[in-house]
Amino acid sequence: MPILLWLRLTRNKMRKLSAIVLILSFIYSLSGFASEPRNANMVHEKVLKNGLKVLVKEDNRAPVMVSQVWYKVGASYEHDGITGLSHVLEHMMFQGTDNLEPGEFSKIIAANGGRENAFTGADYTAYFQTMEASRLEVSMRLESERMQHLKLQEKEFVKELQVVMEERRMRTEDKPQSQTYEYFKALAYTSSPYRNPIIGWMQDLEDMKLDDLADWYKQWYAPNNATLVVVGDVKAENVFALAEKYFGPIPNVKFKPVKQREEVPQLGVRRAVVKQEAKVPYLLMGYKVPVLNSADKEDDVYALEVLSGILSGGSSARLPSNLVRGQQVASSVSAGYDLNARLETLFLFDGMPTKQHTVDDLEKAIKTEIESLKKTLITAKELEKIKAQVIASSVYEKDSSFYQAMQLGMLETVGVGWQKEASYVDKVKAVTAVQIRVVAQKYLIDDHLTVVHMQPQTTVTNAKENQHAE
Repeated sequence: MPILLWLRLTRNKMRKLSAIVLILSFIYSLSGFASEPRNANMVHEKVLKNGLKVLVKEDNRAPVMVSQVWYKVGASYEHDGITGLSHVLEHMMFQGTDNLEPGEFSKIIAANGGRENAFTGADYTAYFQTMEASRLEVSMRLESERMQHLKLQEKEFVKELQVVMEERRMRTEDKPQSQTYEYFKALAYTSSPYRNPIIGWMQDLEDMKLDDLADWYKQWYAPNNATLVVVGDVKAENVFALAEKYFGPIPNVKFKPVKQREEVPQLGVRRAVVKQEAKVPYLLMGYKVPVLNSADKEDDVYALEVLSGILSGGSSARLPSNLVRGQQVASSVSAGYDLNARLETLFLFDGMPTKQHTVDDLEKAIKTEIESLKKTLITAKELEKIKAQVIASSVYEKDSSFYQAMQLGMLETVGVGWQKEASYVDKVKAVTAVQIRVVAQKYLIDDHLTVVHMQPQTTVTNAKENQHAE
C-alpha cells in the first residue's frame, strides 16, 4: 500500500494536512459515547510462550473479521545505506514461501472472498486480511507460513525492487510537494531516523541486495517481535486456540535492545528554499513536539492534540476561517499532529498562498495565529466545540473494525501500549484552555521550528501552458 494512502487511513481526521503531505490523519453526542456498553470495548490479551502477543476485540455487528500482524520494524529502524529495506521486504512477503508460489498467498485470500494488503510506516510493518469470520483460520495459516518460511528469490527481488523504485519516482520525485516534504524532513531532523524517507533514498534502493533483505527478515520477523490483532465476529478463546496452533511452534529470536536514536536538541530556526518544477509556491513548517512515548509529558501531548483541532479541525477551525475565507492569504492551509509516533515528532503546518500573496505572507499569517494562541485563552465555547469534534471523530472511527484493529496494533507496536486507546476520550475531555496556551508557548517557538519554502521554477512546458492560457 502506498505510504501516503496509509497515512490518510491512520489519521483520517478533519485536522489533517493536505492529501499530498499528510503524514500524520464530528457532530456526534458525547453522551451517546458514554452510554456504550462496558464490554463493547473489551480487549482480550494473551502472550504465547514464544512471545507473540495476541489481542482480540469481539464485534458481532457483522459476520466479518479483520486480522492484522504488526512487526516492530519500519523505516526508523534503518540506518544510512539501508533505507527502504522494510518497505521492499513488505513487497517480498507476497512473493513466495517454502510452500507457496509467488502471488499464491493473495490468490488464496481472494478465493476465500477476502481482501488483503500491507503497509510500512516509520515505526512498523503490518499485514492484514478482511474476511468472512469463519475464514480466520485461513488467514492464520498463511501469516504463520510467511513469518517463518519466506522464500526470497532473486528473480522476484529484482522485479519488486523495480516496482518500488518506480513507486518512488511516481509518488515522490514526480510530485513537487512530496519531494519538498522529503527535503523538509531531512532538514528538520539531525540524528532522528525520521529524517529518512520510508520508501528509501533512490541510491540505497539501487545498491540493495537480496542478502540485505534476508538478514533483515531474520533479524526482525519473529513472534516475539510481533502482535496479532483480530477484531470482528469472533470468540477470543477460538482466536487464542488458532494462534497457538499456527504461531505457537515458531521459535522466538533474541533481540538486542533497540537504540532510540533520539533527536539532538535544536538550537535555532532552520530554513531552506527548495526549487521545483511547479505552478504554485508551497509552504511547510514544523515544530519539534513530544509524543505519548515521551516521559512525563502526557498532559502536553493531549493538549497539542486539541490544539491541532483548534487550528485545523474542519472548515470552522481557525486556519481555514481566518486565512482562507477571512484574509484570503491562503488557497489552502492546514495543521497536523501524530501523538502516536515512537519518537519525538513534528507539529506540522502546510499550505499554498493565493495568487495575490507570497509564501512569506502565508508564513507570517500562520505565526500570527500561533501568537494569538500564546497570548489569549481560547473561550470555553470554542474549546468545548473542538473537544466534541475531536472525540466524535474517535467515535466514528470505531465503526470500522479495521480501524479498531489498527489503533490497537499501532499503539502496541510503537511502545505506547494498547491500553491507551481506552483513555483517549477522557484525556481529551480533561484538556483546559490554560494547558493549550502553555503548550503553544512551550513548543511552538522558533528554536523548535523548521521552515521550507518551495519556489516554482518556470520550465518550457509551463511557459507554453501559460502562453496558451493567455
